[in-house]
Amino acid sequence: MTTKKTKAEQNPQTQNNAWLKYTPKQRKDLNGLCQRYEDFLSACKTERECVEYSVEMAKKAGYTDLREAIRKKRALKAGDKVYLVNMNKSMVLFNLGDDDLEDGMAILGAHIDCCRLDVKQNPFYEDGGLAYFDTHYYGGIKKYQWVTIPLALHGVVVKEDGTSVKISVGEDKDDPVFCVTDLLIHLAQEQMKKSGSTVIEGENLDILIGSEPLKGKDKDAVKEGILKLIYDKYKLTEKDFISAELCLVPAGRARDLGFDRSMILSYGHDDRVCAYGSLEAMLSEDRVKRTTCCLLVDKEEIGSVGATGMRSRFFENALCELMALTKKGFSELALRRALENSRMLSSDVSSAYDALYKSAFDPKNTAWLGRGMVFNKFTGSRGKSGSNDANAEFVAKVRAIMDDNDVSFQFAELGKVDLGGGGTIAYIMSLYGMQVIDSGVAVLSMHAPWEVVSKADVYETYRGYRAFLRQA
Repeated sequence: MTTKKTKAEQNPQTQNNAWLKYTPKQRKDLNGLCQRYEDFLSACKTERECVEYSVEMAKKAGYTDLREAIRKKRALKAGDKVYLVNMNKSMVLFNLGDDDLEDGMAILGAHIDCCRLDVKQNPFYEDGGLAYFDTHYYGGIKKYQWVTIPLALHGVVVKEDGTSVKISVGEDKDDPVFCVTDLLIHLAQEQMKKSGSTVIEGENLDILIGSEPLKGKDKDAVKEGILKLIYDKYKLTEKDFISAELCLVPAGRARDLGFDRSMILSYGHDDRVCAYGSLEAMLSEDRVKRTTCCLLVDKEEIGSVGATGMRSRFFENALCELMALTKKGFSELALRRALENSRMLSSDVSSAYDALYKSAFDPKNTAWLGRGMVFNKFTGSRGKSGSNDANAEFVAKVRAIMDDNDVSFQFAELGKVDLGGGGTIAYIMSLYGMQVIDSGVAVLSMHAPWEVVSKADVYETYRGYRAFLRQA
């Protein structure tokens, strides 16, 4: 006898939708995870804030600072859990397993930097009786999306004596916010003729920060008034901003999206949705057979460069220090074997099918909201340029792990072949000879100030990460 299918099961648009399989307990777990994730997003608008938050989570889960173990020359053994922070903007966590480190690790890697507007080193100026911050945008953005929305100021200013002053303005309900202004539509006839890439120029993404002049000042009175307010509150001078890392990001908390609350609207899903899921999965595992590792790195949006990006030797150096404290000790050959024998999920977001822009997607090879964890065998652009391109044997192993654990997953590409593409940290890690595949969460409006993900995808990806750590 054939069972009559429901309308949802008959509709190809809802087939394989993860929401249809959940028990009440799974829905409770899903909602708990997503609430914690929204709290993380709302508290962590910069990579420094992400690292600080993650360290506190790691400590509560029993992780200790590797630098402390190095300083005390404390021997490490199976069951020990350690973390290492790099310049307050990237970090790595290790859970030492029973197997020899030379046999490799199960690695989760994601980036915690996001597109934003960075404050320049000489930012203050006044024009037309208004005070501004001069900025330089970070990462690939549509510049017109960043005008006339409320922005918050986050970051740190370091004085010459080494004193570090944290700044966060615009998140509390009583805080002021900032914005980039736009030309009124009544005078925008010429502006509206420009292409989307030039309708707002990069040099015009300057931040309006004040308009009240300081009494007794004849020149730049508004700017001087702002500098006085900053000095009164933070004891910072204009010159101190030379050694600052400040950025403007969308102000406000992450929010549930939709009448059914099935999605999350937030700044920073790319790639903090993968970073947070990886971190929670890492901290959820206790004693492991194979050593597990979680990497949270900086600078991916601008090419993984610099001392805190994936191209640096930070991860490799951390692994050297870890091995030096184990019973077998460190050797160059053991290090190379450990790296080559490792398996990794390079966790980054993928583009979700958007029904309003159908022509950009290949429906057979795209990611859909609600269908679970996304795997990209390859990324890159212009003929897979810059791609890792995982081999078929590893793809098969990953498929088997997900199926064994009833994880909803899908394979996808980043839009149609000739429309563009993107890159991740996968190709960098693959240089060690390890098996690496891109994976993560599908995102609508990627790289916009506010992005969208499905709660079901957040949950399934977290479940996929845990399964990978146990079985890779």
